[in-house]
This record gives sequence, structure tokens and C-alpha cells, in this order.
Amino acid sequence: MTGMRKRGYAPTRRPAELTPELLEKIDWRRRAAAEPFRGVATSDGVRPDLFPLRDTGLDVSGVRRAGEEYLAALTPRELAQGQFAMDDVTWRHWANGARYFLRHGLCLEDLDDKQRDKALAVVRAGLSAYGYEQVVDMMHLNLTIGELRGEEHLLNEWLYWFSVYGSPESGGPWGWQLDGHHVCVNCVFVGDQMTLTPTFLGAEPVVAEAGKYAGTAAFRREEAVAQRLLTSLTSEQRGRAVLADEVPGGLFVGAFRDNFELNYAGLPLGELTEPQRAIAHDLLGLYVNRAREDHARVRMEEVRAHEAETHFAWMGDPSAEGVFYYRIHSPVILIEFEHQAGVMFDNDTASRRHIHTVVRTPNGNDYGIDLLRQHHERFHR
Repeated sequence: MTGMRKRGYAPTRRPAELTPELLEKIDWRRRAAAEPFRGVATSDGVRPDLFPLRDTGLDVSGVRRAGEEYLAALTPRELAQGQFAMDDVTWRHWANGARYFLRHGLCLEDLDDKQRDKALAVVRAGLSAYGYEQVVDMMHLNLTIGELRGEEHLLNEWLYWFSVYGSPESGGPWGWQLDGHHVCVNCVFVGDQMTLTPTFLGAEPVVAEAGKYAGTAAFRREEAVAQRLLTSLTSEQRGRAVLADEVPGGLFVGAFRDNFELNYAGLPLGELTEPQRAIAHDLLGLYVNRAREDHARVRMEEVRAHEAETHFAWMGDPSAEGVFYYRIHSPVILIEFEHQAGVMFDNDTASRRHIHTVVRTPNGNDYGIDLLRQHHERFHR
């Protein structure tokens, strides 16, 4: 049975020693985040005019009010630490690791119960019940690994940093970020349009077999539906969808890869049969439907409008218990899923006990940046 990995460092709130290796990593991340933002794109470059600024007719007053109430519960000092300008570079400092450098905002563990509840109310107001439960499950599983390691003070459900960007009370663009180990969610509102990317969710373990949150499980459907889609393919279709027999060893568009270049690969969804397409829609929904239901409907319409250009790609073992990677990639959405090697556990090869996922909006609208650009051109020349 897989045991725990002995760590050469502790995931402390602040590094006890800034070693040359750690300083180099921090410097690389700062430089990556400071690069002029382009967005994930293919080698053809950013495709323009994919995200028109428009009125959706959706009511965003509730989430805006939740943001106002959270900020009103903070002291002046906490406000100075937890609220940022919309163009602040810390948007791009999110990272899924358990080492707590480059964190910003206010740590949920440091807030009192009332303040923490109000922070979570902001998150809940922007997500569906399903999406909110999934985020909270990842936070609970972080405590599970802390329990298994005897490091609950370093790995727990409240070691997550919450930041508000812009001023929800002003009526202008604003957003929030929840950032920590295996949970990194970025949410931006421009008018009544919402962008919920980049969103990184992961877990190790993916099932809590004991402890405070015993029975919590993550990504079971994301595994099963993807395997059902692959199994439904003909041999010819599978030959196009499967890119490699081994998992790639990491997500392509994870943290600090806001400008990554990734070309389309795999099988276009436009070539699927109707039953196969229904499975693909179910798989897309597991990621798109994390957003509040009305925003998710708008987003799914946007995604399905590009269905003919959407590609499904697979790497890894197609067997029932195999480990694998897949992605769904179109001009307006990029989803990655991968089984990972152990970080907390000591397995050096990928297993189903450690999963990473990420969702991006390619072609310049992660963090709502393309919408923000249009907003400023229209209203703030």
C-alpha cells in the first residue's frame, strides 16, 4: 500500500528559509506573471472577437451584494490586505501547490467566523450548488491529507487565501479569487457577464476513507464520463483521439502559463455521432456547470457554438482502472484532467489517488481580460 512521502520541507504559512532554489522559483513565477498578458492560444496567435461585451439580462445583484457585505465586515487593515485594483498582477499569482509563498489576500484561517462565512457567501453566490460543493470538497480533502500526515496545522480546510478585486459597490467590473492547495478559482464580473477562469481544482487523496470528512470523494464523474466517451469511439475515431500511451506528467496550462501556446489535437466533436456527442456534452457540463446555473447556461451556449472546432484528446491507459490524461480544447474553452504521481503519497508514477484539473478561457479572456479591455474602450476612453 502506498505510504506517505517524507518531505524535505514543511508547507508552512511562510517559508522558514528562502533557499537559492526557492528564490529562483519565486523569481521565475514573478517574471511569468509580469509578462504582458496574451492568453493561451495556438501557434496561429490569439483569435479576436470571440467574447463580445454585451448584456445577458442576468441578475448579478446578489453576488455583488455578497461582495459588499464581505468587505464591510473587514477592518481597515484587513481591507488594505484583502482588496486589490482590477489590474493588479496578483490575479496571476495563483498556484495550486502546498508551499505558501506568493500568497496574497486574507487567509480564511485568520478570519473570524462571521468574516469567513461572508467570504464563502461570495464564492457560493457565484457558483452553482454543484460547483460550490466541489470547491468545498477539495478544501475538506486538504484537511484529510493533513490528518493522514499529522499536519493539520499546515494542511487544512481553511488554509486558503481570499481576495477581492475592484469595488463591487461601485457598479463597475470586479471579481474575487480563492487560492490555495488544490483550489484556485478566479471569478470576474464585467456588467452582467461572468468569467470563471482560470479554475484549478485537484485532490490528493481523492477519497477520504477516514477522518472528519470521511466519505468525501472527488472527480469520480470526471473520470467515468471521459472513459465512457473514449469507449464509445470507433477504432478509427480512437486512433485520432489518442495522442500517446503515457500521461504527459503535468497539465499544459496550469499555474503561471497564462500565455502558453497549445495547438488543437485529437478528435473534433463535430465528427461524433449523436449518442457520442451527448456523452461529450455531459463531460463538458461537469466543468461548465460549476458556475451559477444562469451563467452556466450562457457559457454552455458559447461553448457549443464552437462545437465543430472542439477537440477531445486522450493520453494514457484506456483500461477500466488505467491512469490517463484528457483535454477538451476549443477557441473558447480549454479543459485538462490528469492523474498525477504522488506528492503527499510516495508513489512516483501516476495513480488515481491524485488528480489535477484546470479550465481556461483561451484567446485572451482568462480573468475576463478581453471583456475588461472592451469595457475600458467603450466607457473609459
